[in-house]
Order: sequence, then structure tokens, then C-alpha cells
Amino acid sequence: MPNSPNAKKALRQSQKRRVHNRSQRSSLRTAIKKVRSLVAEGKLEDAQTAYRYAVKRLDQAAAKNMIHRNAAARTKSRLNKVLKDAATSTSTAS
Repeated sequence: MPNSPNAKKALRQSQKRRVHNRSQRSSLRTAIKKVRSLVAEGKLEDAQTAYRYAVKRLDQAAAKNMIHRNAAARTKSRLNKVLKDAATSTSTAS
């Protein structure tokens, strides 16, 4: 329990940041899951749109140090690989 006014203010600020960061992280994870689920369903055009949105959110999260920039790059790379693999498997199956 904070005793000084400074500590009380710091606690209020950290709680406010925690709620904001939590919602941002949740929306980021949702965007990533959406890309994967659209690829699994075979909706590649929608998946491309969702991928662009997810990349934007990953870059924003990395810029604000919510996630590490290498983690963002790794996730973007893996999502892109999933999209490309799905596109090649669809084109060869046709």
C-alpha cells in the first residue's frame, strides 16, 4: 500500500497503463488469430486484408515497447509464411 503522495500517483498511473496495455495486447492477439483462422478457412483475400491490419498493429506495439521488435518481426514473418504456403497449396491444387 503506497504511503506517500508520489507513490499513490504512481500506483494510479500504473493501473491505468495496465488496463490500456492489456486491451491493446488483446486486440493484437485477436488480429493475429483472425489471420490464422481466415487462412484455415481458405479465405485468402480476407486473410490478406487481416494480415495487413495485423502487421500494422504489430509495428505499433513494437514502437511502443509493448512487445519486443524482434518478436513483432518474427510474428510477421510467420504469418506471411502461413499466407504464402496457403496460396501455393491453393494454386497447385487448382
